[in-house]
Amino acid sequence: MENMRSENHRGAAMEGVKLASEAAANTNRRALRDIKNILGAPHQPQAVSKRGLQEKPAAAGAKSQAGAVGHRPVTRKFAAILQQTQPANAPLAPIGSERQKRNADTAFHAPSDMECSKASDDDLDEMMTNELKEIDMEDTEEEEMPDIDSCDVGNSLAVVEYVDEIYSFYRRTEELSCVSPTYMAHQSDINEKMRGILIDWLIEVHYKLELLGETLFLTVNIIDRYLARENVARKKLQLVGVTAMLLACKYEEVSVPVVEDLILICDRAYSREDILDMERKIVDRLEFNMSVPTPYCFMRRFLKAAGSDKKLELLSFFLIELSLVDYKMLKFQPSMLAAAAIYTAQCTLNGCMSWNKCCELHTKYSEEQLMDCSTMMVELHQGAARGKLTGVHRKYSTFKYGCAAKSEPAAFLLDARRA
Repeated sequence: MENMRSENHRGAAMEGVKLASEAAANTNRRALRDIKNILGAPHQPQAVSKRGLQEKPAAAGAKSQAGAVGHRPVTRKFAAILQQTQPANAPLAPIGSERQKRNADTAFHAPSDMECSKASDDDLDEMMTNELKEIDMEDTEEEEMPDIDSCDVGNSLAVVEYVDEIYSFYRRTEELSCVSPTYMAHQSDINEKMRGILIDWLIEVHYKLELLGETLFLTVNIIDRYLARENVARKKLQLVGVTAMLLACKYEEVSVPVVEDLILICDRAYSREDILDMERKIVDRLEFNMSVPTPYCFMRRFLKAAGSDKKLELLSFFLIELSLVDYKMLKFQPSMLAAAAIYTAQCTLNGCMSWNKCCELHTKYSEEQLMDCSTMMVELHQGAARGKLTGVHRKYSTFKYGCAAKSEPAAFLLDARRA
């Protein structure tokens, strides 16, 4: 029964087409095939998205142009070249929604087969080659960045589910941990050189006590934030330093040094009461705000984005610890210090400028933005073994730290900056 209905339907359709043709012969009306409104007639080539929709099939003369592309997506540039081969009065291919394209198909008629055949085979081959090159280049440029957290999916401590939100919060709040790079102008009895001596000494103390890296960076941050708010006498500066380290240890360490150990480190210059009294003053002046993003917070994330090995990691920390000692580096935010240290370390090891898209994506800093901070780090590296403040250089000249301090400084960055 179904077959009979289908055959009847096809027969009726064919009979209708035959009657329409005979009627057209006796009138001035054109047949459907003459206005190119039947299935398979050539139509206006469409300029569609480079990805997604495929080219519509074309018949007869249109195959010499649009059909030459095959099943590759047609780009706007390629469609524009095809338009140039059409007559000046030919309508432009609509670019937009599917509804606009359907309306354009019914409103305009396509160029004739003779007009479409004007483009030579050599021109089509050249256009095809250029179009494929353009698509390949875009595929390369839009290649997705590697997922740096895929290796930690099973590690609950890595909190892969919301690690991006954590670092977004760090970036929003890192200004709270910064101090004015001119705060020493308000100190009446100490200067930036005394601060450098204190930090250099605390780095050695931190190394001998085998404390965590987080502790050192938080210690320096506490010292700077306190000195920016409180006028300190010269004889109390070392007391501020050891007390800041005690507070940082209580916040970061599992095993905290006892107060008596700090008294011995200071050669008994202060008593237990002095340290505890200074501890109360510091936390009160800082309003008990110990949880601030330091350069160390960003270092771990940025090193992961850089795909670092142990050599790059040690050299990066060597450079950023040199920056802790230098008062001028306070003008840079913690995230920039971390990114510049890694960039400078990569340039030092590779012997050329090295900063890929993955690093730029996760650090939010371009190579140009890091150049000022990076060149200052190169200068610090060049003078690390000279002068009186050599604690960081001695620390990173040991085998434990891979002799990172003995690496040749990336002096070419200074030349590139001058140029």
